[in-house]
Amino acid sequence: MEGGFDFAYEQTHQTMKTISVAAGDRVFVLTGAGISAESGLATFRASDGLWAGHRIEDVCTPDAWHRNPALVWEFYSQRRAQGAKAEPNPAHIALAELEANLGERFFLCTQNVDDLHERAGSARLVHMHGELAKSRCEDECGRAPVEDRAIYASLDEVGRCACGARLRPHIVFFGEIPLDMNRIEREIAKATLMVVVGTSGSVYPAANFVNWARQGGARTVYIGPERPLNAAAFTNIVEGKAGEVLPGLFEAGRS
Repeated sequence: MEGGFDFAYEQTHQTMKTISVAAGDRVFVLTGAGISAESGLATFRASDGLWAGHRIEDVCTPDAWHRNPALVWEFYSQRRAQGAKAEPNPAHIALAELEANLGERFFLCTQNVDDLHERAGSARLVHMHGELAKSRCEDECGRAPVEDRAIYASLDEVGRCACGARLRPHIVFFGEIPLDMNRIEREIAKATLMVVVGTSGSVYPAANFVNWARQGGARTVYIGPERPLNAAAFTNIVEGKAGEVLPGLFEAGRS
């Protein structure tokens, strides 16, 4: 069936041979920490509620930034150092290849702050939680974020915005509004197929994207090593590593 699925389905496990993407389909992909974890990047959410040994309240909130910007920069400098060592995995590459086939009918939204998608070749994407390799004005003066891959040893090394304010990581802290939501909502409204990869289904508003897509009549597929908290919202669930499932999964028709 054009635009349909070719798979054998069970309630808790699914073996999916291919996803057929018809010439008229528009694909929205959402990726989460699971796809980066397969490249060796820690998710920074341990079972004890700590991120790399830090409380979220100490390194990833507006209050944390105002209280102790040195600690916040220390934390994100560590994440930059770790991110620089990671390489895109087969899942990143498979999504970049799908974009190359579909062109403007493809859109990628990632919750991840690393640049592994870009390094795999993806271009039509947004980082709704910010980008690790960029910094922006702490006073939100209106200037665009700047590329910044420096690993700072102290707060004195951190640069200043042209307005004079200190630069902060271009990261959406807890309690802040995710980026590019208007564009994300427009793309979801146009989508006929949503593919969600490696997310827990616990972080909002991203966990609601599948519901928005279903309301618009889109097919929805989840791919990850375990069922997400919002599993009931998906048309189909494929349990497995993204790097093993995604390569060769899509049969893309050209418009």
